[in-house]
Amino acid sequence: MELVYPPVVALAKTMFRVLDNKIVVEGAEHIPTSGGAILASNHSSYLDFIYCGFGAQPAKRLVRFMAKKQVFDHKISGPLMRGMRHIPVDRKAGTAAFKHAIDSLKSGEIVGVFPEATISESFTIKALKSGAARMAQEASVPLIPMAVWGPHRLWTKGRKKELTKRHVPVIIKIGEPIPVAEDSTPESLTATLKERLTVLLDSVQRAYPEQPSGPDDRWWLPAHLGGTAPLPSPAASV
Repeated sequence: MELVYPPVVALAKTMFRVLDNKIVVEGAEHIPTSGGAILASNHSSYLDFIYCGFGAQPAKRLVRFMAKKQVFDHKISGPLMRGMRHIPVDRKAGTAAFKHAIDSLKSGEIVGVFPEATISESFTIKALKSGAARMAQEASVPLIPMAVWGPHRLWTKGRKKELTKRHVPVIIKIGEPIPVAEDSTPESLTATLKERLTVLLDSVQRAYPEQPSGPDDRWWLPAHLGGTAPLPSPAASV
């Protein structure tokens, strides 16, 4: 029985209404209504997991996110994360998290992953870790790409939190599942995932209904769209 997750979802929806977040979800039909799947999203905000989870709501699914162990060790967030059955990741002992995720997938859960591992300060897709692809193969589940754009204006790396900022649009776009064939390799699946995420992110960035209000507000746009976000590192653009 889910005792913690539903109230947290209800609280998040209340927050969205209070802040008048103009949230648009596209492609929700790609999330299965039953069975295991991996939801792999870009990562530009500390709030991404909230909005990624919201993207699964039309399918009435709860997403179990993989998150760093320190979040589970915190006295406030820890009980919530454990209560929602998210998956702790200790980067010094990643095998346990991998097994935990596989068990969750095989039991029919959706597991949420941020394959860039850390927030992309350039607001483009960084080099991806292969864990999402390896888990999809191991558990024989769909690998579903997702792009989220907008929450970084509320809280992202290197910027002051503005959690009470109102009327910020958010676009959540879910792509078609990536086929996980028997002869696929983690490297080829990860390359395909990066391509799909890049296309999805570019799509939501270009469709975003607002533009910076002035020169000082251009920080939240990537450089290739006229913003002042840092350029991606050479490794991230390969």
